[in-house]
Amino acid sequence: GAFGGFGTTTTTVAPAFSFSAPTNTGTSGLFGATQNKGFGFGASFGTGTGTGLGSGLGTGLGFGGFGTQQQQTTLGGGLFSQPAQTPAQSNQLINTASALSAPTLLGDERDAILAKWNQLQAFWGTGKGYFNNNIAPVEFTQENPFCRFKAVGYSLMPNNKDEDGLVVLVFNRKEADIRSQQQQLVESLHKILGGNQTLTVNVEGVKTMPDDQTEVIIYVVERSPNGTSRRVPATTLYAHFEQANIKSSLQQLGVSLSMARTELSPAQVKQLLQNPPAGVDPIIWEQAKVDNPDPDKLIPVPMVGFKELLRRLKVQDQMTKQHQTRLDIISEDISELQKNQTTTMAKIAQYKRKLMALSHRTLQVLIKQEIQRKSGYAIQAEEEQLRVQLDTIQCELNAPTQFKGRLNELMSQIRMQNHFGAVRAEERYYIDADLLREIKQHLKQQQEGLSHLISIIKDDLEDIKLIEHGLNESLPIRGGVFS
Repeated sequence: GAFGGFGTTTTTVAPAFSFSAPTNTGTSGLFGATQNKGFGFGASFGTGTGTGLGSGLGTGLGFGGFGTQQQQTTLGGGLFSQPAQTPAQSNQLINTASALSAPTLLGDERDAILAKWNQLQAFWGTGKGYFNNNIAPVEFTQENPFCRFKAVGYSLMPNNKDEDGLVVLVFNRKEADIRSQQQQLVESLHKILGGNQTLTVNVEGVKTMPDDQTEVIIYVVERSPNGTSRRVPATTLYAHFEQANIKSSLQQLGVSLSMARTELSPAQVKQLLQNPPAGVDPIIWEQAKVDNPDPDKLIPVPMVGFKELLRRLKVQDQMTKQHQTRLDIISEDISELQKNQTTTMAKIAQYKRKLMALSHRTLQVLIKQEIQRKSGYAIQAEEEQLRVQLDTIQCELNAPTQFKGRLNELMSQIRMQNHFGAVRAEERYYIDADLLREIKQHLKQQQEGLSHLISIIKDDLEDIKLIEHGLNESLPIRGGVFS
């Protein structure tokens, strides 16, 4: 390279179609050396070329036919000893556009077919786009802006504070296994935390997840020597779980993922909303923010690829099953409450009947007591008025146009209908079911009213007889007293 006194660049190319160890490229100079690794498919498609800048600012680039070899020198003895920046990111969009629109790999009409193939791969989000013999192919991922299988959904933001100390551990085990071995799991987590007696591991909740996974929410309580206790912050506990040795121990327990369940700060939410995710069109992202049904609780998240869509579908199906289970439990509780209500209503009706019977017994006792108390005394004005009222009631009941007469009239009509029904048995009439039900209900109400009225009349007649009997017994006593 130029100004070789400060540094030289060497390039080594792998033999044709060799899958051996990557080639080593290095720069050595007056101030230091840097070594990079590359991978090449062979020298038959091109050889690497290297350029070196005497001050250490230059970069060496080598391109095989379908592979790349890059060499980079550091700033040897420069002003601030900072590594040089490569323009790979700025060239990525240009290379992608070249692969999709105008590849120059073969130099004939097959390049148009290759462009369509690259477009198909970009739309699908997988594969490599070859477009130039001297430039590395473009790697198509689902995050590229041309991928079609993308959508924006919404997820619920957690509302837990960092002081709550909630950390989520996802186990590759079924919920039944986790619940049956929950105590052993707590003890194992306590050992992973060092077995400190001042720490206590608690399980906040266990929830089933798709693909036979289980989500376990835990928190750790730390007791101080003075007797007070506090929860270890979620970020502190999560940082401890992310340590290499601790993470390996958790993986041995079956933990596939751990995360801190803490709410997002307004600054974090603003940053997430302002910057569209990789590969998501800014217009679609802005529209997703406008269509957010509840911006205070939901946040838009990208769904890239069928795997993410399937995962969300499984999660929603699992949540639907949990909701259905909860609805079944609520329905059973409602049925049990209805049964209890029916039993209670029956008991209330029974107690009402018992109260009425006790009231009649009490009335009979009061009548007998009053008779004993009034024995030997003449009939007072109040008693005479009561007797007149009872006689009036009796006359009304026995009147032809009153209750007793109407009852006899109904009974005669029923007998006549039964007689005509027996005579005209050959005639059949059809009545609407609803009308028949209404007639039965009306007759039933009349029958209940008549029965209740008859019972009242009988009770009144018994009371009148009892009063008359008391009066007849008191007359000889009064005659003996006056004689």
